Amino acid sequence: MTAKKLKIKKGDKVVVTTGKDKGTSGEVLNVLREENKVLVSGINVKTKHVKPSQAGPGGLEKKEAPIHISNVAIADPKTGKPSRVGYKVLKDGKKTRVSKASGETLD
Repeated sequence: MTAKKLKIKKGDKVVVTTGKDKGTSGEVLNVLREENKVLVSGINVKTKHVKPSQAGPGGLEKKEAPIHISNVAIADPKTGKPSRVGYKVLKDGKKTRVSKASGETLD
């Protein structure tokens, strides 16, 4: 099974639309295309208990967990509100992503 092309990329500013972190925004750290999930900084933070080892002291470790891509939306560059993504071909022939809400380019 091939991975689906996604409209959200690493480095994009996104807003969470559903769940416990609804309304919060962050930057995409990683896109997991096979699972249709994204890793967003400061969103869906889980606490993991780590045993002490030679590598580190152990204790409680806070780490971001993946969130499904349908639960996030691109933040509009002008307003910061959630927006959909469209594509536009520029005069020089380049295809670029644009925000549907304001028409601003995302790349």
